[in-house]
Amino acid sequence: MENFIITITYLLVGTALRRVPQFSSETGKVLNLFVIYVSLPALVLSKIHELAFSNDLLVPMLMPWLMLILSAAGVVVLSRLFGWERKVQGCLLLLVPLGNTSFLGVPMVKAFFGEQAISYALLYDQLGSFLALATYGSFVLAVYGAGQSRPAPGQIFAKILAFPPFMALVLALLLRRFPYPPVAHSTLEALASTLVPVVMIAVGFQLTLRLERQALLPLGLGLGVKLVIAPLLALLFCRSLGLGGEATNVSVFEAGMPPMVSAGALAIIADLSPPLTAALVGLGIILSFATLPLLFQLL
Repeated sequence: MENFIITITYLLVGTALRRVPQFSSETGKVLNLFVIYVSLPALVLSKIHELAFSNDLLVPMLMPWLMLILSAAGVVVLSRLFGWERKVQGCLLLLVPLGNTSFLGVPMVKAFFGEQAISYALLYDQLGSFLALATYGSFVLAVYGAGQSRPAPGQIFAKILAFPPFMALVLALLLRRFPYPPVAHSTLEALASTLVPVVMIAVGFQLTLRLERQALLPLGLGLGVKLVIAPLLALLFCRSLGLGGEATNVSVFEAGMPPMVSAGALAIIADLSPPLTAALVGLGIILSFATLPLLFQLL
């Protein structure tokens, strides 16, 4: 509970800093870049290097893809049922299946499960959410985005390889047999410790809500699928197969994360209903502070 309160405090600090004139409107983006290029790679290099591989790891590696398929199918059904316009459908197809499993997921997993569970969250994010954003996300943007050309497979592959946390993941796997020198380990731990405060302050700084009447129905149904239905289906699936343990619980918990901030930024750039996108990301984060503790109680 103490870690949860600390995490919320970071969020409130970021929200307060937005009202300080000395912090420019680009502060949130700068903080996010620091996380992508420094904090998250350091965390990946530190935690994945120590990870002991077992069959339990298949759950965090495969769960995000199962959630993507089910969530995308749900969005398609709802879009046809309610006759939503193409941009709304594209927005929901991008944001509902893709969760905020790194920026928000890692701090939340640490707060509820402890430091030792972060490795499972990183696998869920890097081999699931990020790869899905680079592949599935690129496809959705190409099909539904304004002025977007369909990316070639080579471009998608290059994007994956050039992403700093993914590069760190590959490096950490290659170095698993070799112990880090003490100074390298200490440096990685220090840099990795910046992730939670920096990313939560950045989320708080960028948190906005812009609601429009016509967006209320897709907003409510989209968040209902993302925050409630998806994690409950993940929990039901794991329990029906007799899967348990910390790796499984973290995977179900990550399935309940709100829409991904990065996916939201791409949706706005592609003109996929920007007001709905902002509301999904902003309100999703706020509601997740209520839904995630409830989900944790079910695990």
